[in-house]
Amino acid sequence: MSQPSPTHSADRAPAPDPAAAEPDPPFGPDLSIGAGTTTPYEDYVRASVLTHLQQLQSDDPGEMVFLVTTQVMELWFTVIVHEWHTAAEALRRDDLPVAMDALRRSTWELEALNAAWKPLARLTPAQFNAYRGALGEGSGFQSAMYRRLEFLLGEKSASMLVPHRGNPEDHAALEKALQEPSLYDEVLGLLARRGHPIPEAVLRRDPSRRHEPDPAVEEVWAAVFTGPQDSELVRLGELLTDVAELVWRWRNDHLVATRRAMGAKMGTGGSAGVAWLEKRARKNVFPELWTARSHV
Repeated sequence: MSQPSPTHSADRAPAPDPAAAEPDPPFGPDLSIGAGTTTPYEDYVRASVLTHLQQLQSDDPGEMVFLVTTQVMELWFTVIVHEWHTAAEALRRDDLPVAMDALRRSTWELEALNAAWKPLARLTPAQFNAYRGALGEGSGFQSAMYRRLEFLLGEKSASMLVPHRGNPEDHAALEKALQEPSLYDEVLGLLARRGHPIPEAVLRRDPSRRHEPDPAVEEVWAAVFTGPQDSELVRLGELLTDVAELVWRWRNDHLVATRRAMGAKMGTGGSAGVAWLEKRARKNVFPELWTARSHV
């Protein structure tokens, strides 16, 4: 019986190798983006805008860290203001689940905001001085978004609008926020609608004024905290206390970072620096939530 003629291996065409097929793009499907166009990611995130906002004013390499960290903080302020606006609107329409979801998200965002101090928390005075002059008259005291955040907490003051007179858009937004009820005002309104004896003077106070502690509000919170521990209002009170604690930590981290970097010197922009931050750090947000605990 005849045998097939042997064929030299070099003359045979290799079998197709599935592994040698065209590889998948490393980060997902081929989106067939043509030359000269952006990616869908860029269209949504605008990363090229964010990463080109850093206009350094000195030759010190540490300035980039300071500038980017400050810009990141501004973004977190924006997110947290959005969450507290969402919570305030939900409280106004008695939608407690939506309000609590927004408050809960804001606690995670506050933790991220507070962590942003890490790159700045160990600056020595000499390191800070290397680019401090680049700030000129600039100061975090002048942040319009942070001021909106404080107004939502009930820390109202018409004088805080003064630095923003040169920017009509920021000034108008802050004027509106000054005149609107704070997040805590909306909480007290909800408590009143749930049958708790919040005084009329508290409910009808001028919302443009700073919230001042009231013994009757303290008694209401003491009654809430003494009641069933699985109630919606106890959970709301504890979420608000989480927010207040994280704001207090933010203020203290700011104080410590500033104290390490510049001691008791005058702050940039003419602020009182550490002295002003010490005063802020002594204030409790939502004060009756803290003092009521002594009566439970």
